[in-house]
Amino acid sequence: MDNSWWASTIRRQGAALSLIALIGSLSATLPVATAAPSGPDVSSWQHVDGRLIDWFAVKRSGHDFAMVKATEGLSYINPYFVPDSLLMRAAGIARGTYHYARPNLPPEPQAAMYAAVALGQNGPLDMPPVLDLEDAGGLNPAALIDWTRRYLTTVQALTGRVPIIYTYPRFWQSAMADTTEFTRYPLWIADYRGNAQPEVPGGWPTWTFWQTTDRGTIPGIAGRTDLNVYSGAQGDFARFANMGGLTGSG
Repeated sequence: MDNSWWASTIRRQGAALSLIALIGSLSATLPVATAAPSGPDVSSWQHVDGRLIDWFAVKRSGHDFAMVKATEGLSYINPYFVPDSLLMRAAGIARGTYHYARPNLPPEPQAAMYAAVALGQNGPLDMPPVLDLEDAGGLNPAALIDWTRRYLTTVQALTGRVPIIYTYPRFWQSAMADTTEFTRYPLWIADYRGNAQPEVPGGWPTWTFWQTTDRGTIPGIAGRTDLNVYSGAQGDFARFANMGGLTGSG
């Protein structure tokens, strides 16, 4: 056997092993990429045939939060709101709750009804209250802006937390005249066009939650559901969702 060939082979193998060791040491010092917190939003529509959502399965599938419809207008309460709220908490899933606005009715009583039904907004695993604004109720932009201002002011006074606004880009640009008045409130934007980032209207510097689709599927939820992701705009998600000291289960 040619000794020079053998020596060369050993040198090449040694260099390769050194390179592998170097890559390993470098990768050990790099930050590990983690997925952004994600979760569905649900209403009575996700309770197909009256079935309860398996929130433990939702948690096991990697979701950290969910938005749950609480109320609408002045007369509707989601019949599944209480069981969803209790089971989400048992599963360790942070809870956001939303009111579907009916601007043809006065805002203050709607805020009061929502706050009474929402079972508090300052406990463990509670995110801030959400105003779902996607129906102008026949109001012109100036009147709708005033309605929104009054609702948000009232619900913040009743819950002690700065509310989140949910809307669509086109709705905000048209029905709200693309007003920049509300940028102090976190934005939850619905944009299903598959872009790398959602369109952000109204002068907001960024989005907080992005509803990426209304055709998602999640273990534990029958049928299709909306899917959402958290941007980190409000800082550490655990702190934003009052998760300190809780590990949850499931």
